[in-house]
Amino acid sequence: MEKFCQSCGMPMKSDPNGSGTNADGTKSDMYCSYCYEAGKFTADCTAKEMQEFCKNKMKELGMSSFKAWLFSRPIPSLKRWKQR
Repeated sequence: MEKFCQSCGMPMKSDPNGSGTNADGTKSDMYCSYCYEAGKFTADCTAKEMQEFCKNKMKELGMSSFKAWLFSRPIPSLKRWKQR
């Protein structure tokens, strides 16, 4: 199991469901439940759009703009985005 979701970068231990699900209902080793459900990505977006979404969500949850920017920087290098 990956330590971080390979779509949004969220720590997998922070996922309330533990992880996303594959098409056969098994737990995904790579993606969180916010990004991946029943074997499909929940949002059709680019890495840049995912960065913006995550940055805004972190700020909404009380994180400083700098930390939100810092934590969202690696998103384009995650496995989901490298496959494109």
